[in-house]
Amino acid sequence: MFSAEYYYLVAGLKEWSLDSDTKGFDVAEIRGEILDQISKRDAEAVRLLYAYYDCENIIAVRASQQRFSPLGNLSREQVDALFAERCYDLLPKQMGEVVRLYVEAEDEDRDEEVVLDEKFERALFEAYYRDLADSKCSFLVGWGAFDRNLRNISAALAAREAGRAVADVTVGGGEIVEQLRRSSATDFGLRGELPYIDAVIAAVADETNIVEKERKIDAIRWAEAEDIAVFDFFNINYLLSYLVKVNIVARWMLLSPEAGREMLARLIKGLDAKELVNKQ
Repeated sequence: MFSAEYYYLVAGLKEWSLDSDTKGFDVAEIRGEILDQISKRDAEAVRLLYAYYDCENIIAVRASQQRFSPLGNLSREQVDALFAERCYDLLPKQMGEVVRLYVEAEDEDRDEEVVLDEKFERALFEAYYRDLADSKCSFLVGWGAFDRNLRNISAALAAREAGRAVADVTVGGGEIVEQLRRSSATDFGLRGELPYIDAVIAAVADETNIVEKERKIDAIRWAEAEDIAVFDFFNINYLLSYLVKVNIVARWMLLSPEAGREMLARLIKGLDAKELVNKQ
């Protein structure tokens, strides 16, 4: 099946980005504009990308914490309904199944005790990455593999520095995770497998300034989002790459307005419709 091409939508992204700068860069508004103009199938891909923030919100609500990200697909009321009314179908398939298992395991009127192997937080994120891996959208498959690796490497480096077991902080399985858990090499023996491993080490292990560390990690994310969609110009992969960068810009608008404006200028520079047409 051929992917839909969104020429007019992509051409309008530059205007939205410029306009959003005067409003504080409203991610929800930009995402809403995109969702209104794409196919049902592609809209599902956008929602799956943002389900990461649903994971964070679900974990926070379950732990009775007040923080709640506005970037999630679900409102606070809908997250409450997951637990109170068991509306698991609000979530992607495997995320919903994890929530169901843990909610039902805590039922007070169960006849027998149910012991689950993993902490809820790890199980939910593992399910999220499985949902990405099962997606028919190539960007989500590539982004899910990268994002999981990046977060696992960052966590493994921090755990090693703190003297904790790497196995306690990594999510999922596979060769990369096994390498992180068993290798004592500075680069976990991954230099030949992951081209960005040195950049992650430089950001996490070698950088003492926390803000600069976060900026370096987001620079790796930005570059990977562009690389995954490097041959895509007007389809859902391009839009998802754009949204990843929008999320990064919005984050830095809060952390450091100056850095956020620099990233916004970079984002806008890459939205020249004429250049995109010429690249095809």
